[in-house]
Amino acid sequence: MTDIVVVESPSKAKTINKYLGDSYKVLASFGHVRDLPPKDGSVRPDEDFAMDWQADDRGAKQLSEIAKALKGASTLYLATDPDREGEAISWHVQTALAERNALKGVHVRRVTFNEITKNAVKHAMAHPRDLDTPLIEAYLARRALDYLVGFTLSPVLWRKLPGSKSAGRVQSVALRLICEREAEIEVFKAREYWTVEAAMLTPTGAPYPARLTHYQGKKLEQFDLNDEAIAIVAKAAVEAGDFTVASVEKKRTRRSPPPPFITSTLQQEASRKLGFSSQQTMRLAQQLYEGVEIGGDTVGLITYMRTDGVQLAQEAVAAMRKQIQAEFGDQYLPVAPRVYQSKAKNAQEAHEAIRPTDISLKPEKVARILNAEQAKLYELIYKRALACQMSPAELDQTAVDLTDGKGQTLRATGSVLAFDGFLKLYKEDQDDPSDQDDDSRILPPIAKGDPAKTRDVTATQHFTQPPPRYSEASLVKKMEELGIGRPSTYASILTVLRDRNYVKLEARRFIPEDRGRLVTAFLVSFFARYVDTGFTANLEGELDQIAEGNANWREVLRAFWDDFSAAVAQTKELKISDVIDALDHDLGPHFFPSRDDGSDPRACPSCGDGRLGLKLGRFGSFIGCSNYPNCQYTRKLAVDGGEGEDDSLKDGMRVLGQHPETGEDITLRRGPYGLYVQQGEPNPEDKKAKPKRASLARGMDGATLTLEDALGLLSLPRLIGLHPETGQKIEANIGRFGPYVKMGALFASLDRDDNVLHLGFNRAMDLIAKKQESIKTLGQHPKDSADVLVRKGRFGPYVQWGNIVANLAKGTDMGDVTLDEAIALLAEKGKTLAPRGKKGAKAKAAPKKAAAKKETAAQAKKPVKAKAAAKTATAKKTTAKKSA
Repeated sequence: MTDIVVVESPSKAKTINKYLGDSYKVLASFGHVRDLPPKDGSVRPDEDFAMDWQADDRGAKQLSEIAKALKGASTLYLATDPDREGEAISWHVQTALAERNALKGVHVRRVTFNEITKNAVKHAMAHPRDLDTPLIEAYLARRALDYLVGFTLSPVLWRKLPGSKSAGRVQSVALRLICEREAEIEVFKAREYWTVEAAMLTPTGAPYPARLTHYQGKKLEQFDLNDEAIAIVAKAAVEAGDFTVASVEKKRTRRSPPPPFITSTLQQEASRKLGFSSQQTMRLAQQLYEGVEIGGDTVGLITYMRTDGVQLAQEAVAAMRKQIQAEFGDQYLPVAPRVYQSKAKNAQEAHEAIRPTDISLKPEKVARILNAEQAKLYELIYKRALACQMSPAELDQTAVDLTDGKGQTLRATGSVLAFDGFLKLYKEDQDDPSDQDDDSRILPPIAKGDPAKTRDVTATQHFTQPPPRYSEASLVKKMEELGIGRPSTYASILTVLRDRNYVKLEARRFIPEDRGRLVTAFLVSFFARYVDTGFTANLEGELDQIAEGNANWREVLRAFWDDFSAAVAQTKELKISDVIDALDHDLGPHFFPSRDDGSDPRACPSCGDGRLGLKLGRFGSFIGCSNYPNCQYTRKLAVDGGEGEDDSLKDGMRVLGQHPETGEDITLRRGPYGLYVQQGEPNPEDKKAKPKRASLARGMDGATLTLEDALGLLSLPRLIGLHPETGQKIEANIGRFGPYVKMGALFASLDRDDNVLHLGFNRAMDLIAKKQESIKTLGQHPKDSADVLVRKGRFGPYVQWGNIVANLAKGTDMGDVTLDEAIALLAEKGKTLAPRGKKGAKAKAAPKKAAAKKETAAQAKKPVKAKAAAKTATAKKTTAKKSA
C-alpha cells in the first residue's frame, strides 16, 4: 500500500520521492489549488464572512490526480511549505478532497521541514502533526481582508477617479510612503553651507586631512559658515595659524557581525549588492531551496526563504564553527557560539534563518552547476551565514585635535583596522553611501605636542540634500520597521505597484507616476484611516494574534468591516466636483509649481485669461482650461515644463511631414487621453467627415516620433501575412486595450517588448498559437453555420456562438465539451436574447418607462384565462423547485 505525499512544486516532489522510496508517492499541488473567485460576493460579510472557493483548471486537474492516487492509500501527508501560505495550501487540499469524498478511510497528517535534505525530510515524516487551525484562521482573515478592501475600494476608485486600476490593504499604504517621500523632495529647500579643510603634514612629512571644527573660539554648527565671504575669512585664519597637536584620543571598538538573513534583509542586501529586485531575489531563492542535482542526487542548497526568524539550528552552528576554524583559524572563531534572538511578532511564523543546508558546499564549488544569478545569491547567503558565527572586527578609532592658540581648532579622524574578524569574509552594505563609515582612512603616527605644517587649505561649498527616494531595499526596510505587511508579501506588493503604473523604477529608486499620486491623494482625502501606517500595522498585529490563537478571526473581520463599509457608503453621494477640488488642492503645488519669474503657473498658455486645473475624463485625468468649451487647451498630467512635458507640443501639435500620396500634413497632437497622430484637417463644409487619427502605441515617445512611424500608425491595421494552414489573414492593430494581432475572430495582445509596426510573421504566429490553446472550435452552428467556440475565461471555461455566451459547469474540462452539449447550453441561454439575424436585433433598448407602459398595455389586452394559466404555471414551477 502506497501513502501519498503532497508538496507544492514538481521539482520538490521529484527530490522528496527519491528520499522516501517506493512506499510513498509524492505529488505536486502547483501552489494554491483554490482561491476566491475574482468577482463580487466571494466573501459575504452578511453571512458571517462565508467564503466561496474555486479551483482553476490547473488546480482542478491536480486535485483529480491526488484523489485518483488516494484510492487504496491509508495516509495522506500534507508536506507544503512551513509557513502560513503552506498551511493554507494544505488546508485547501484537504478540504477540497473531502468535498470530493476522496478521504474516506484516509488518515490526514501534516509534516513540515525547513530544508530539502534527506535527513530533514525523513525526520519530518517521522514526526507528523495535525493542521494548525489558528494559522489557517489567520490566513482566512488576511485573505478576506485583502479581498474586501480590494473589491470594495477599487470600484469606488473606478467611479470617482477614472483611469485608476485598484487599491489594496497594504499596496495603497506602500504607495502612500513613496508619494509622501516625493512630496517631501518637491517642497525641500536646499540650504547653503561651507566647510574648511586643511591638508596637514606631520614633522616627518606624512600627509593627513583635518577639518575646521572651532572658529574664533566657538564650535562651528552646520550653517555657521553659510556663504562664501564668511568661509573665505575662516580659510584665511587657518592659513595664517601655526597649529600644534593638542590631543590624540585612541579608542578600540568591536563590531559584531550582522545576523543571518531573514526574508526582508535578504531582499534588501540582494538589492544593494547585486541589484536584484525583490521578486527576482525570491524567485532565485526558491530555486536554491528546491535544489539542484549534485552527484546524481537533487539537493536543496538553502533553508526555507520565507522566514522572520534569525535563529539557527545547533547542528548548523556546529558545522559553521568547524568550517571557520578549518578555513580561517582559531582567532576567527569566538569562544562560544553566537546566538541570535528572533524579533518576529508571531512565533508560529518564525522559522530558522536563511542559511546553506550544507556549509561544506562552498560557493565556488557549486557555481559551475548554477546559473550566474543563482551563484551570486548563493554566495551572498553563504557568506552572511558563515560570517554571523565569526569573531567581531576590532578597530582603533583615532581623533586628533590641532589648535593655533588663537581660537581655531582642526580635527583629524581615522580608523585603523586592528583585526578584521568577520570583515575578512563579509561586509554589509548601506542604502545611502553617505551612511558608510570611513574605515578606509588611516592616520599616520601622530603624537601630542607635535607641530603641524599646513600645506593647503580649501573652502568647499555644500547644499543640504532632500531625503532620498526609496529604493527597493529601503522601502522594504521602512515597511518592516512600521510593521506593514509581512516579508513574504513585499515582493508581490512592489510588483503590483509597477504593473499598475503607479510607480516607476529609475536608477533603482521608486518615483511615483501621476496616476499613483492621484490615487494616493484620493485615498488620503476620503479614506485616510485605511491608508494610515499605524492603523495598518495594528491590523497586522491583530492578524498575528489570530495566528497565535489569542483572537477570533471573525470578530476581527467584523470590527474592521463595520467601520470600513460605513466609510465606503459615505462616498456614494460624493460628487466628481468634490473629488476634483480635493485632488486639485492636494496636488496643485505638484502640477503647477511656482515659477522663478513670478508669473501665474496656472495661466492658460492658449487663451491667456483662463486658469488651468485638474479635470477628470472618461479614461482618466488631465489638465484643462477653465474657459472650456471656448478654449479647448489640454495637456496630459505632467508638471508644467517638467520631464513629462514634450516642449515641441507647447501649442498642442507638431507637424511631422506630409503624406507621400495626398500631400496632407501629418501632425502629432495632444488630446485629453494622450498623444495621437492625425492626417489632414477637418473639412469645415462636411462636419460628418473626420480626419484619420491613431493613438501612439505603448512605448512610443512623442519627442522622437518620426513621419514613418506616424504613417505606419495611420495605416493600421497592418497585414502581416496569411496563415499557412487556414489561409486566414493575420493583422496587427491597436485597440482600446493596446496593440494586438488578429486572425479571424481570434485576438492576441502583444507583449511589452513587441512593436506593432514591426512585428514579424513568426512572432505573430507564436502569439496566435498561444491564444489558440485557450480557444477551441467545436464546429458550426446549424442555424447560421457560424463557429461555436469553447474558451478559457477568468472564471472557468465557457462556450460562445456569436454574442451568446454560456458558462460550463464547475470543474468541466474544455476538452470534454461536445458540439451538441454546447448548442443545448447556448439555446437555453439564448431564450432571453433577441433572435439572431432579424432586423432590429441590435436596436437600442427603449427607455424603461416606455417599456413598462407597453408591457402594462399588453397585459391589459390578455384574457383573464391567460393570466390564470400563467399563475398556475408559476405555482407548479415553484412546487417543483421546492421538491427538488
